[in-house]
Amino acid sequence: MCEPLSVGVYGCRRAEVGAETTVLIIGAGPIGLVTLLSAKAFGAPRIIVADVDEHRLSVAKSLGAYAVVKVSTNKDDVASEVEKLKKAMGKDIDVTLDCAGFEKTVSTAFGATRNGGKVCLIGMGHSIMTVPLTPAASREVDVLGVFRYKNTWEQCLEFISSGKIDVKPLISNNSQVWIHTRRGCGGI
Repeated sequence: MCEPLSVGVYGCRRAEVGAETTVLIIGAGPIGLVTLLSAKAFGAPRIIVADVDEHRLSVAKSLGAYAVVKVSTNKDDVASEVEKLKKAMGKDIDVTLDCAGFEKTVSTAFGATRNGGKVCLIGMGHSIMTVPLTPAASREVDVLGVFRYKNTWEQCLEFISSGKIDVKPLISNNSQVWIHTRRGCGGI
């Protein structure tokens, strides 16, 4: 479990998630869920999770998400969903961790994140995208990339052994890592 957890830990490190950071996670697949657990371990007080799948959202809620928001795959819904996400957070979103990596999710991340906040791109659903960089740049939103992880295993082992992160809910009764059967693991 340290391997997938390392991706979430590394993303939270890159985005400097801490005790005063409000976090939006887009995509509640396996990587989104370990990113949720990681953000909690780093002390984020309020984490919301967005996905298109009700079951994934219910798992995220059971793992401690402050709120979950069902979104669509329709790019025309970005503006209204950004407002819905901001309302669910109840305050500015400091960091968005996109664990899906599609044009819509990146656009949503840029729109939902506060001025001067950070968007961390973890998911790699599409390699080439058209996204609204100029509005994000004019609002000084920092964009961070994550490619897997680096030097995280020691911290993952500490989080697990100390009980700060409980990975057991992500393991099925046949010792397989929980992976929802919905098309792939990208989420949105």
